[in-house]
Amino acid sequence: MDRIQRGALSVSLLSRQTGLGQAHISNFLRNRRGLSKEAMDRILHAQHMKVEDLLPSLQPRGKPPLDCQTNCVPVVSHRSALYDRMIYPSAILSTIALPAEILHSLRALPLDKRIAWQRFVAIRVSRTDALGMEPIVMPDALAVIDRHYNACAPYRPLEGTIYAVRSGAHLLLRYVDFHPPRLILRLHNAAAPSESLEIESGQRPQELIVGRIVSVLNRT
Repeated sequence: MDRIQRGALSVSLLSRQTGLGQAHISNFLRNRRGLSKEAMDRILHAQHMKVEDLLPSLQPRGKPPLDCQTNCVPVVSHRSALYDRMIYPSAILSTIALPAEILHSLRALPLDKRIAWQRFVAIRVSRTDALGMEPIVMPDALAVIDRHYNACAPYRPLEGTIYAVRSGAHLLLRYVDFHPPRLILRLHNAAAPSESLEIESGQRPQELIVGRIVSVLNRT
């Protein structure tokens, strides 16, 4: 499975979620045996997927992902924005429309093979997550993420760049500075204390940066 190959899911965790033996799952992943319909249903249920998510895309080869051809951006969960290379229909909560010419004009700076990911996704920002980021980000806002810009480098040198940063299985919207071995997360409210995320040995800062926030749609 693509999620196991990316490291977003382990065989042991999938085994606990489904009740299937680790050896059973490993043999299936190595094409040494098949899965029964019941076992496949367990896996799909545990991963919140549908059968159509397993079907190959009908999009012709050589064309960019759907979000690069239109102005339709999928609204997804924080987990999908974090881990899903391609956004399948079952992961889409809703969609929002942005001017296509703006999306196409944005400069990318992808690191860590992120260029292969579907580029634009949006997430909902909770009231708690918006604290300290007002009035840029208000409670229940939709934030559009460019997942092809995960380098810790300002988009415009004289302006602050807001990133979606991984904190566990959740996303925080913050200004980011890299001071090895930590990412310093700053709020829009300058009086609020900064947070920090430790960069583990062998880990790169871009592994914690999901993408740059290109638009925030606050409720009026």
